[in-house]
Amino acid sequence: MAVKLNLCCVFFILTAATVKPQVNPETCRYPLGMTGGQIQDEDISASSQWSESTAARFGRLDFDTGDGDGAWCPDIMSEPGGFKEYLQVDLRSLHFITLVGTQGRHADGMGNEFAQRYRIKYSRDGGSWMGWHDRMGNQVVEGNKNTYDVVLKDLEPPIVARFVRFMPVTDPSSIVCMRVELYGCEWLDGLVSYSIPDGHQMIYRGLDVFFNDSVYDGATAQRLTKGLGQLTDGAWGLDDFLHSHVPGAWPGYDYVGWSNKTFPKGYVEVVFDFDHIRNFTSMKVHCSNMFSRGVRLFRQATCFFRSESEWEPDPMTFRPSAEPLSQSGRFVTVPLGDRTASSIKCRFHFGDQWLLFSEVAFQSGSAVYNTSLGPHKQGQPKKSLLGEDPTHKVDDSNTKILIGCLVAIIAILLTVIVIILWRQVWQKMLEKASRRWLDDELTARLAAQTQAFSFLRSSQSSEDGSGSGSISTYERIYPACADYQEPSRLIRKLPEFAECAEHLKSGTSSRAGVGSDGAPHYAEADIISLQESSDSGSITAVNMNLFAGSDLTLREFPKEKLTFKEKLGEGQFGEVHLCEAEDMQDFLGEDTLTEGSSESPLLVAVKMLREDANNNARNDFLKEIRIMSRLRDPNIVRLLAVCVDTDPLCMITEYMENGDLNQFLCSLRLKTLTGGEADQQEGSDEVSSVKLLGMAVQVASGMKYLSSLNFVHRDLATRNCLVGKNDTIKIADFGMSRNLYRGDYFRIQGRAVLPIRWMSWESILLGKFTMASDVWAFGVTLWEILTLCKEQPYSHLSDEQVIENTGEFFRNQGKQVYLPQPQCCPDRIYVDLMLSCWRRNAKERPSFQEIHAQLTESR
Repeated sequence: MAVKLNLCCVFFILTAATVKPQVNPETCRYPLGMTGGQIQDEDISASSQWSESTAARFGRLDFDTGDGDGAWCPDIMSEPGGFKEYLQVDLRSLHFITLVGTQGRHADGMGNEFAQRYRIKYSRDGGSWMGWHDRMGNQVVEGNKNTYDVVLKDLEPPIVARFVRFMPVTDPSSIVCMRVELYGCEWLDGLVSYSIPDGHQMIYRGLDVFFNDSVYDGATAQRLTKGLGQLTDGAWGLDDFLHSHVPGAWPGYDYVGWSNKTFPKGYVEVVFDFDHIRNFTSMKVHCSNMFSRGVRLFRQATCFFRSESEWEPDPMTFRPSAEPLSQSGRFVTVPLGDRTASSIKCRFHFGDQWLLFSEVAFQSGSAVYNTSLGPHKQGQPKKSLLGEDPTHKVDDSNTKILIGCLVAIIAILLTVIVIILWRQVWQKMLEKASRRWLDDELTARLAAQTQAFSFLRSSQSSEDGSGSGSISTYERIYPACADYQEPSRLIRKLPEFAECAEHLKSGTSSRAGVGSDGAPHYAEADIISLQESSDSGSITAVNMNLFAGSDLTLREFPKEKLTFKEKLGEGQFGEVHLCEAEDMQDFLGEDTLTEGSSESPLLVAVKMLREDANNNARNDFLKEIRIMSRLRDPNIVRLLAVCVDTDPLCMITEYMENGDLNQFLCSLRLKTLTGGEADQQEGSDEVSSVKLLGMAVQVASGMKYLSSLNFVHRDLATRNCLVGKNDTIKIADFGMSRNLYRGDYFRIQGRAVLPIRWMSWESILLGKFTMASDVWAFGVTLWEILTLCKEQPYSHLSDEQVIENTGEFFRNQGKQVYLPQPQCCPDRIYVDLMLSCWRRNAKERPSFQEIHAQLTESR
């Protein structure tokens, strides 16, 4: 007998543990399709729109269709308290919604509209609308603080709805824009409302205990009608009804309850209405059983069914078989005999003084689970695979419950064993792994990033450079920040950057040459593999197509007047040579001044296209010539002449007599200031901090010019600055081609190199290159200048540690490492300028105009 009793207890515990409400809010958090596109454009509407480019269909969180202005914006924002403007989403079926996300309008950096606060309205039938409020009665949701960050808000309590409206709230009359997403899962019960008597108040030992349905969203007169509330919020009450899941809630909050003193017939009547006729298997009711306080499970449940207008005369009656000994709250399963109905009326008879319910769920034959994570669309078949979603309803069969428990226990044990074995194997592998393996792993992880420094043109590219390229971005080692979007999507929307569209068409891939007529990658900072081509057509036609209609004034320079001096290294298109050009000054004419113009021959740098280059490479080479020919600034290296009549094609640029700035500064030492007249004198190998700042001003001036043309250099450093007479500084792009500076670049499988010690965190992690990333590199260049290039930036860190440090900039937890303040650097330069160049938020970094002005004032 004792064994039998124990088995019954075990069975009851298993049954109670298996029975769950229809949803679990902790796991019912799937995106419902605004971001992923499962929600169609026709299911998104709005009260109004500012323009066609800000229509409702653009109100998708973190989603860019390639057109539009990136968000929904109402036509005219209503006055405070009006709440007339809304963005509406139709989910096509009832859903249990636990979370919402909002975002402002970024508009490729041009927009600055977002909703700081908003309200939510929802409807289950499209006719009756309810306003959401939290468990404390607050209706306004705190929204966004900027245009790009996604703000997620838990709906406490969650809602059951098909239609949801987001209604911006503003203090003054203003324009706001929104992008939204809904999170939850499909509402399988089909329950659209329940009707119950209003809950009662208990006085327990002088303590007021309220059992009202505080989140009910229907009519709340003497009887609650046409709504849903705590009995369907997915949270069941604690064993002790005086305590609650919700912090700060009043005693009895989790339960809806009644006293038998106001029900002379001895039962409470509850009516449940559903979306359509269903075949009901069972009903599960979570009850309190704290009988020491006069609360017990119901002793009998009598349920009536209605499919049409009248209630059927023969009800289903259920009596719990045995009184449980425990005072714990529990689910009680009421069999409904496979009855068909669209409404159910149940009478729950008191078992003691009080009857307390916290959750009700139904099993019905038509509630088939849809395995799609997004909302179900009309016309799409549903599937009924058990166990693919935490909201799936389990069968009430006792045998299946036991089998399910055993299978679950076995699966858990097997999973634990597999995890333990896997960890042991993995630990052994890590112990045996060599340093080379670690390097290879890091190389493989970054391999996808190489195309951020390479350009691969398809063989179908036309001669005007408009062919489609290989689009590739960095592998996201860290999650992409909210303001990051693909440049290929950003640039084509901005009419003022129309000339740059072709350049950035290939996403974040980096080119040392040009991407279009208006937006070259000025720095020759990558090694690319050009596609092979069997077409060796004449270059004359290509040249004519390239230079036709341009303002190019370059002339052909005789190659026989070039004398080889030194091979600088391998560049993007081929070899880079240091040469002497005989009679170059006469060739250029008296109006053209160059460094060393009084001398003959003139020292020049010659970029030569490799002879086996295909037509695509030739086009790229000639386009770089065209772009560089338009650069006219005292602090930018000039293109002097070309040699394009015969192979190999060449471009001839300035190369000043004092070489690059890195080597120039390395040969100097900082002048010690002793006061008086000595401060005004410098030895041949000495330089003052004032002169160093003057050099920095020249670099800033050159970058200010490039930024005015929307040029992004991508490899600004002292090695890419040349020094001429009177310490003239000019920005160039030869640094990477020189073997001397190979240690400044992080090589990935020999295919590309990254100047990671000069790169901003978003360039390394996101492949994002902007004027702001050039500002970051300028801060490092300024640090080089003020330290006389005596050491490499972050010399105490390995390349892997430098990459990890960029991750700390992304995480922004105060663990990032900055370059230290140079000895001769004034505090105002280091704090106000240098550190500002390395701000995490690219928008907060100064412009080159501001940098140039600040440095000029500090001299």
